[in-house]
Amino acid sequence: MPILIGLHAYIGWRLLPALPIGLTGTLVGGVLLCLSTLLIPLGMFARFLVREQSVADRFSWAGSLVMGLFSSLLVLTLLRDMFLLSAQTPSLTSPTAIAVVVAAGLLTLIGFVNARRVAQVVRIDIPLVGLPAQLAGFTIVQLSDIHVGATIKGDYVAAIVDRVNGLNADLIAITGDVVDGDVKQLSAHTAPLARLRARHGAFVVTGNHEYYSGALNWMAEFQRLGLRGLMNEHVVIEHDGGRMIVAGVTDYSAHFFDPAQRSDPLAALVGSPKGIPRILLAHQPRTAPAAAAAGFDLQLSGHTHGGQFWPWNLFVFLQQPYTAGLHRLGQLWVYTSRGTGYWGPPKRFGAPSEITLLRLIPDLVNSE
Repeated sequence: MPILIGLHAYIGWRLLPALPIGLTGTLVGGVLLCLSTLLIPLGMFARFLVREQSVADRFSWAGSLVMGLFSSLLVLTLLRDMFLLSAQTPSLTSPTAIAVVVAAGLLTLIGFVNARRVAQVVRIDIPLVGLPAQLAGFTIVQLSDIHVGATIKGDYVAAIVDRVNGLNADLIAITGDVVDGDVKQLSAHTAPLARLRARHGAFVVTGNHEYYSGALNWMAEFQRLGLRGLMNEHVVIEHDGGRMIVAGVTDYSAHFFDPAQRSDPLAALVGSPKGIPRILLAHQPRTAPAAAAAGFDLQLSGHTHGGQFWPWNLFVFLQQPYTAGLHRLGQLWVYTSRGTGYWGPPKRFGAPSEITLLRLIPDLVNSE
């Protein structure tokens, strides 16, 4: 809280005196910054502090919107100060302050529109060495990081489901962080997931946010909805005479919540047949080294949101090896989704949400 207060004070100190808004405008600006300081933490913890769910959701909405605006104001204020320090031109003080406020407002508005619209379909071909001919063209729809909660409700989820079902995929993979809240609060809003349709069904693994909300309860609820949970285990998919392994691990951080649920790609393969393609669902990209060592061919991950909005997409690498898209680690392909929903601020800028349609194709370049 002291840091949040200090950052708001910094914005007020650097911007308000430079804006042509007079004393009254400065006072109003100060009051708004004080309200932002209060709303951001209140919005984050509303579901724990406010008993009435609808009221808690309203506070969450307000806090989330303000958080997004504050984030852009802070970053642009810092950039403005760096510019003024290098330019040393006092005449630019007021115009740059106006530009910061206008740009922060536009980024927040555009980001809101981007976040609230249904995720677009991103189509990716994955070349696999030794892919059986029967599996060439096999399609997987990946959903990740929907974050059903205070600002993402059942209608948002239903729109995602409708778009996914229109793709007629062979399999659906949900790579964690489906929810932000417990089963009692959100089961009505995750209910549309029961309508997901694919030839070989839908599979789900835990993300870190499931562990904030009762992972085992949620996995039981997903099972009730018709989704197959994979917790350090696998299934063998038989498709037109060809076979492949679809495995899933618990979240990379699961052992901090329950040592018995430590993420383990090797355990996920115990008893699996040899010599067929191996696909792993793992919420965080940083599972990749363990997945490569275990002998997987493809890992599907999420968690990063692609950074969600500028400039945070530039810093994901500090915690995860991949921010978004398709990468190679030895013989392992890793696809990291930018996520199908959003977390925190309803804001996406420079990192659009996605419903990913992956198509398996033979790797003719590296095949012998």
